[in-house]
Amino acid sequence: MKDLTIVVLTLNEEADLPRCLLAVDGFGRLVVVDSGSTDKTRQIAIAHGALLLEHPFKAFGAQRNWALDQLTSKSPDDWILFLDADEVATINFRSAVERAIAAASNDVAGFYCCWKMLLNGVWLKNSDNFPKWQVRLIRNQRVRFIDVGHGQKEGAVNGKLQFLREPYLHYGFSKGWTAWIDRHNRYATLEASERTLYKAKWADIFDNSPTKRNKALKLLLGQLPGWPLGRFLFSFLLRGGFLEGSAGMSYCLMLAYYELIIQLKMKEFRLSSLR
Repeated sequence: MKDLTIVVLTLNEEADLPRCLLAVDGFGRLVVVDSGSTDKTRQIAIAHGALLLEHPFKAFGAQRNWALDQLTSKSPDDWILFLDADEVATINFRSAVERAIAAASNDVAGFYCCWKMLLNGVWLKNSDNFPKWQVRLIRNQRVRFIDVGHGQKEGAVNGKLQFLREPYLHYGFSKGWTAWIDRHNRYATLEASERTLYKAKWADIFDNSPTKRNKALKLLLGQLPGWPLGRFLFSFLLRGGFLEGSAGMSYCLMLAYYELIIQLKMKEFRLSSLR
């Protein structure tokens, strides 16, 4: 699509990046924003015809905004799709993007998108509480991002946001459990800081924005004693993670572990503030 740019953020993604870029080959202009890879990531990006940009990584929202700033010469009518290297646009997702862009009125600034989390070939539909929503498809110069915990959400939005319900694929475990645990240990520090500093409003749970709803739930439930166990029971039993076999069991246990690490780090933050 001549009016679409796909932006992929990378850091040492030589294993996942080829699959990501092949899935969008010919779909739009490719831009890879690398934050200091020491493997073959940059060479792979160039080999696939992507425009390679380099910028130190601070946080997801800040990195996406930096990428947007580099694209300001594009027409305001053009669209930008953000993907991560371990994500894959299916044919159906590409078709949904094309239809969404073609049908979007001028007051539409972007679209919430959702993903299928895959573990050992199993779609963790129940365990991962599908669908989860993030703003990933935006009209150029109409959306900015802000950092929240380990991720990002939409900040200033000039227009309205709609939903694109066809999911893309997310291979969040492609580098193995060790990498997942290391990554989520870093994420837990950011989440603990977020939950320690900010208080949610109960009214936000009923907000129309899925971003506000999810943030409020994380902040409120994350404060509860025993929430790590509650997180496991919710995902494995109430949401039906047990239907996804050993993959569902493993993922639900790791979600509980993640919540436990966050709570322990929250205690550390509070104790250090009293010293």
